[in-house]
Amino acid sequence: MKKILVLNAGSSSLKWQLFGLDDLSLINKGVMERMKTPEAIFTIVRNGEKFTEQIANLTYQQGVELLFDQLKHLHLIQDVAEIAAVGHRVVAGATTFKQPTQITEKNLSELKSLNKYAPLHNPVQVECIETLMKVLPKSTPEIAVFDSKFYLDMPEQNALYAIPYDYSKQYQIRKYGEHGISHEYILHETANFLKKDYHDIKLVTLHLGGGASITASENGKPYDTSMGFTPLEGLPMGTRSGSVDPAVVPFLMDELHVDANKIIDILNEKSGLLGVSGISADMRDIVSNAPTNQRAKLVYDMFINSAVKYIGGYFTELGGLDVITFTAGIGEHQASLRTDIIDRLAVLGIKLNEDSNNNGNGPRVISAKDSTVKVLMIPTNEELAIAKSVKRIIIKD
Repeated sequence: MKKILVLNAGSSSLKWQLFGLDDLSLINKGVMERMKTPEAIFTIVRNGEKFTEQIANLTYQQGVELLFDQLKHLHLIQDVAEIAAVGHRVVAGATTFKQPTQITEKNLSELKSLNKYAPLHNPVQVECIETLMKVLPKSTPEIAVFDSKFYLDMPEQNALYAIPYDYSKQYQIRKYGEHGISHEYILHETANFLKKDYHDIKLVTLHLGGGASITASENGKPYDTSMGFTPLEGLPMGTRSGSVDPAVVPFLMDELHVDANKIIDILNEKSGLLGVSGISADMRDIVSNAPTNQRAKLVYDMFINSAVKYIGGYFTELGGLDVITFTAGIGEHQASLRTDIIDRLAVLGIKLNEDSNNNGNGPRVISAKDSTVKVLMIPTNEELAIAKSVKRIIIKD
């Protein structure tokens, strides 16, 4: 049976799923977390049970190679020729790539030129693509599916910055957001869950993970989003600062006697939860330490406050909301964090049902019956969304 492999390389993780080509049935899946750190973990499902192995400083190339070893070891594939195509989540396509695209040597070079638009993400996603080119037959198509595509429909009043207009157009400077694949998937899943047309709901989606973004959608399209020109803007994240005054960059350059690239590296890789807490980039560690660690409590409060400001702002931008949907690693699994965000929105009449918030599995309503806005928790599945795009391309071809 032919199969589609989907790789979703994030700033600190590599998720993958293997699908049957015919019906996109899930064959197996796994994740590699805390990549390039001493605590890196490789997880795969074996006979219905999770198998976890800690591999210090696991790189993305090593992770891909280990994945293929495991796929063969578990007899999920007998030969790499069984892979009909590979789908890759790629964060930044700018305005160069407006649709899912099969990677060739020519456009791989174009893709590399966009690394500056997502410096934590695009380089590792390109690394995965190049590794697969070595592992798979040359005839196996690799398809890049872009997060940025979803946001190309965003109104210019929210997409553009108030810099000279010619710069915006000449240098492709605009909000590209991130997690567009996830936000679009959750838009449709929310509508399906509520049995409504996705064009008819005013929705805020919270994709909260190691990277975190919040998007407002109306009329079936994104209206505004927290992330910007790169995935650095927005909420404080695992290692990313989120939004800061741009003047901080030259100020720190002078104080630290380093160049701009070094400061951007600090804002991308040494800030956020890690930078403020000093202990971890993982929200699970922040939550567990917050009761006894003042800095962990501080960055937790910063994260909650930032999320509340975005939701409140989108509420007024859209003239009210129908639904708020939580998703992704933190959004799906940290019930107490969902409580702390929604409790701050009580002034808008938004309330949780703590029983449904704390208990249950899978998609569900977690708001109280008298809440002015429905609140949902729906697991995201970027990999399935990518697999669907890949299948459309290779079947059409």
